[in-house]
Amino acid sequence: MDKLAIIGGRPLFGTIPISGAKNSALKVMAAALLTDQPITLMNVPRLADVDMLLRLLEQHGAETQFDGSTLKLHAKTIASTEAPYDLVRKMRASFNVLGPLLAREGKAKVSLPGGCAIGARPVDLHLKALTSMGANIDLDEGYVLAEAPDGLRGAEISFPFVSVGATEHTMLAACLANGETTIENAAREPEIADLAECLNAMGAKISGAGGSTITVKGVDRLHGCEHRVLPDRIETGAYMMAVGATGGELTLTGANSDLLGAAWAVLEEIGLDIEAQDDAIRVRRNGERCKAVDIVTQPFPGFPTDLQAQFMALMTTANGVSTIKETIFENRFMHAPELSRMGAKISVDGQTATVRGVERLKGAPVMATDLRASMSLIIAALAAEGQTMVNRVYHLDRGFERLEEKLQACGALIERIKE
Repeated sequence: MDKLAIIGGRPLFGTIPISGAKNSALKVMAAALLTDQPITLMNVPRLADVDMLLRLLEQHGAETQFDGSTLKLHAKTIASTEAPYDLVRKMRASFNVLGPLLAREGKAKVSLPGGCAIGARPVDLHLKALTSMGANIDLDEGYVLAEAPDGLRGAEISFPFVSVGATEHTMLAACLANGETTIENAAREPEIADLAECLNAMGAKISGAGGSTITVKGVDRLHGCEHRVLPDRIETGAYMMAVGATGGELTLTGANSDLLGAAWAVLEEIGLDIEAQDDAIRVRRNGERCKAVDIVTQPFPGFPTDLQAQFMALMTTANGVSTIKETIFENRFMHAPELSRMGAKISVDGQTATVRGVERLKGAPVMATDLRASMSLIIAALAAEGQTMVNRVYHLDRGFERLEEKLQACGALIERIKE
C-alpha cells in the first residue's frame, strides 16, 4: 500500500492546474446510459473513482475511450442491467446507474453501496423518488430490484432534507419519464447545474437547476452531446488552504471563484490575499499566521463539508481558537486524532470540534481515513517541521489528480513510496 513522505516547512510558490470536478464527472458519465448515441466529455480527471465507474459502464455495454482528459462514451445497446456488488461497493456514485438503466430499459438490478467511513449515507431518498415515479422496487440479498415495464412517469417529489445524490439521481431518471417531474428542496451545488447542462445538451428539458426547485419535462429519447466538466471546487479550496498553512503564493489555473460559495469569504476572513482572475485564482499568504475563524458546514452555498477536514488542518496552525461544526455527516472528524499526532490541539464534542492553533506542527506517521481527511493530513504535513509519513493514500487517488506532481512543481518536498 503506497505512502507519501513529506518534509514540511516550505512555502508554496507556482502554478497548479485545477482538474475537472470528480463529483460532476461521475454523474455525467452515468448519463451516457440514457442514450444510444455517443457523448464526449472534456476536462475529465484521471482518478481511481473515474476508472471504477468506467469499468461498470463497460459492464453495462458502453464503449469507452479515454484520451488525455477527453472521455468518449457510447452505450449503443445495454448488454446488462445488473450492477454487481464487487463494482458498486467501492464507490457510492456507482449506485446512480440505477435510474438511467430503469428509465431506458424498464428494469435494473443494482447492488446497494457499501458502508462509508464518514457515517451512514442511506439511499432511501433515491428509492422513494423512483417509487414516486412509478417504479416497483424490492430489496433482495443486498440488491435493489427495480422494474418499470411501462416506463417511469413524472411526479412531484419533495425531499425532507437536501441531498445532492438523490437530486442528481432523480434528474437522471426523470429525463425519460412520461410527463413532468418537480423536485422540491433540491440540492443547489454547482455540480447539479453542471449535470443539468449536460443533460439539456442531450435533449433533456430541465429548468431550475442551481435553485431549490427543479423541473424536468420528460422526453422520448436523448441524443449525444459534447460537454465540458466544470472545475473541481474542492481541489481549488484545498490548495488555497495549503497556502494558508504554508505561506507562499499560488496561481490556480482553470479555477472558478463562483463555485466556492461561503468558503471564499471564510478564506478572506482568515487573512488570505485572494484574487479572481480570468480562468484562474491567485492566493497568497506572506508573513503572519492565519486568523482563527469559526465555521459551520452547510449545503451550497454554505461552507462545504468536503472542505471541512482541510480547513481543520489549516486552523491547527492559525492564531487563536476556532470551532468547526459538522452538520452534514456524522463521524466526519476521524482526521482529528491523526492531526493531534502532529501536535495539533483539537477537542471533539459530538459534531463540534474546537481547534486551538499552535505555532508549528511536527511531522509524524499518520493514517488517512477517507478522501478529504487524506488531504487534511497533506496540508498539515506541508506546514509541519520534519517528515510526515501519510499511510493509506489510495484514498487520495480517488479524488486528487496528480497530487504529488502538482505540489512538487511548487516547491513541496513530497514523494510517493510504493510498497
